[in-house]
Amino acid sequence: MKTILLTALMALGLAASAAAAETKIEFWTFSMKPKFTPFFESVARNYEAANPGVKIEWIDFPWDVIQTKLVTRIVAGTPPALVNLNVPWADEYARDELLTPVDALLGASKASYIPSTLEDLRFKGKTYGFPMYSNVAVIAYNQTIFKDAGLTRGPQSFDEQLAFARQIAARTGKAGIAPALSKIDGLFMWQGLAVIKDGKAVFNSEQHVALVQKLAATYKAGGLLKESLFAEDNFPAVVDAYKGGRLGMLLAPPTALKRIQNDAKEIYAITSVAPAPLGPTGIADGGWLIHFAIPKSVDAKLLPAVGKFALYLTGDANQLAFAKQASVFPTTVRAAADPYFLALPANAGAAEKAVEAGARSMAHSHTLYVAGIDDYDELRRSLVKAVEAGVTGKQDVQQALDQAVAIWNKKLSKQRLH
Repeated sequence: MKTILLTALMALGLAASAAAAETKIEFWTFSMKPKFTPFFESVARNYEAANPGVKIEWIDFPWDVIQTKLVTRIVAGTPPALVNLNVPWADEYARDELLTPVDALLGASKASYIPSTLEDLRFKGKTYGFPMYSNVAVIAYNQTIFKDAGLTRGPQSFDEQLAFARQIAARTGKAGIAPALSKIDGLFMWQGLAVIKDGKAVFNSEQHVALVQKLAATYKAGGLLKESLFAEDNFPAVVDAYKGGRLGMLLAPPTALKRIQNDAKEIYAITSVAPAPLGPTGIADGGWLIHFAIPKSVDAKLLPAVGKFALYLTGDANQLAFAKQASVFPTTVRAAADPYFLALPANAGAAEKAVEAGARSMAHSHTLYVAGIDDYDELRRSLVKAVEAGVTGKQDVQQALDQAVAIWNKKLSKQRLH
């Protein structure tokens, strides 16, 4: 009886030790359920199977909830091991020392990621995340409208986009293009024009004024789609205009072509695709990197296991599988070079051409944003109002931008004082 009891106690002790030794890795995503539930659940199960003693817990939050949840857990000292972030969020959290640098965990694996994606996650000389996926824009264009306008190819620069738009308006009476002017700050940066320099707003320079004047000339000529031109999200109106045959060019991620294929087959049939031009900066338009970061206060002893899982989660095979499902682009060199993205089938339609064109631009993809400014959305709205006044002819462009710069610098000076 004593032997049986001793054996039972030893078994219980071993079970308790095994339970205590189990490594738990909790990782968060945003807005992935229910569409990508099978993908993330299979990633967790496959990793656990290959790594006995490791328990992976996946939690998904809506995108507008995850930041509050994250900060609450960091403050409480119980953060998840990994969290899905975009680059502006990561920049803010890194500045506030709420993230853990991952350079040591990346190690030699740094070479497996597209360099521009790691550059997006480098703040003050340290890297703060494992890249997962990104996107770029392509230009879809209506070949019938182009033919009627005397155009035979996609534009190869921003100036050509605007020139083509004016030519389309002059010869067909239709709008040529619909830039997202609520994101004029990103457009400035894409064209190599700073928004803030040395803590002061500088978007009233001669070069900034000239760019807005080009937009104004194109607007006056009828080349810009006027519906929702300055709306916070003009994309639905732009896609509807393209599907309706009222717009010559659509600047959009490749996923938009699938929507056109489903909703407007006759327009899809006459759609061709070109890579979106690079800015003078050499940056592709439309980049928006999503990655996994390690929050502050994750137990240092857990970090090697977290790093190992993060490299698996964002490795070639998982990135490729996710990118195919989500119609986005992977951020590892090998996955991005997969034939799925770069090999065009003989009967390729616009959707396939868009994927191939976007893949060729991925090496030039960067997330463009203004960092380190409190209440930035409020400031940006004042800039957009100024640009709207200048583009629509309600106010002289230089005067409008001067006034917006004064508003910004008053606000920025107060921030510096505090």
